[in-house]
Amino acid sequence: MANGVAAQVVGGPSSSKVLTRDLSNKRKLSHAKAGLLWGAFGGMSWGFAGVVMGIAFAMAPFTGGATIFTGPLVGAAMHDGFAGIFLTLSNIFTGRGSEIFRTLKTWPGILVCLAAIFGGPIAMGGYLLGIEFAGASYALSITAMFPVVGTIMAAVFLKEKVTPLVWAGIALSVVGALIVGWTPPEGGSMPHFYLGIGCALLACFGWGIEGVLSTFGMDMVDPDIAISIRESVSCIVSIVGVLPFVAGWALLGESLGTFNSLWILACAGVIGGISYLAWYKSLNMTGVGRAMALNITYVIWGIVFGYFMTDLQLTTNLVVGGLIITIGGVLVVANPKELLNLRQGA
Repeated sequence: MANGVAAQVVGGPSSSKVLTRDLSNKRKLSHAKAGLLWGAFGGMSWGFAGVVMGIAFAMAPFTGGATIFTGPLVGAAMHDGFAGIFLTLSNIFTGRGSEIFRTLKTWPGILVCLAAIFGGPIAMGGYLLGIEFAGASYALSITAMFPVVGTIMAAVFLKEKVTPLVWAGIALSVVGALIVGWTPPEGGSMPHFYLGIGCALLACFGWGIEGVLSTFGMDMVDPDIAISIRESVSCIVSIVGVLPFVAGWALLGESLGTFNSLWILACAGVIGGISYLAWYKSLNMTGVGRAMALNITYVIWGIVFGYFMTDLQLTTNLVVGGLIITIGGVLVVANPKELLNLRQGA
């Protein structure tokens, strides 16, 4: 009898530990699955935002800019401005408004500001110029190579190891980009098509550099705060340091008074801000590799939304190249086996 009681006493806590561990694993698995949903939503919403921006650029006053660069660069400033307003208000309403100003006084905050310059006026400007000159779906496909650029720069500057599988992904992404950009759409509607492809490639480098810089800064900065700073700084630098050189202030003022395109741009900015929030939630909940692999599916979403919302022609080059870039991006940022194995990777 005493031995039975002793067995119960010993076995009770052990069983409790097993039950606690199982419950913890279930919570982690549920958390990782939720992260996958956020990552998928982030990719979908970024693809949607790109198509919406393309629609706005086809409307007045963006069709009559002082130069061929004026409209997209003004649009980039406005997109980041609306995203910054949305994200800043979100932080204020959640009681973290003062954290923004405190962060700006720190070294990590300065790094986030520097990352914003590469990710905003340079990358976002190049991306929207790509949309203007080559079309949203083509620009989205080319810019999806930004993880490739980030991986190479991380290997050079952060001394991160690049495996043979990653090099294979890089090669696939380059091949996919060549397929997408080799032949412009039929009909002669894109006279600056190759310039647009070049601008989209510039965006890849801007976002790649931003990723390396933010790696240092994000260790000490709340992601929600960092995103708010990133978008706001990008908008300010664009207005002060870029638009004066392309006669953009006049168009900016005109666009703020043109309701039809203004509300579409505002929607694109808010959607872009939500996409960034979803992206960082996915990073936190399911890991960098899986989050990036899901994020770059915006290539496919851009093609889907472009087909149903615009007069996009589905060419073999676009569809095949977009799929190859997506597969290459998955190989670059994640082990496909781990991508599907949530329990081990969560």
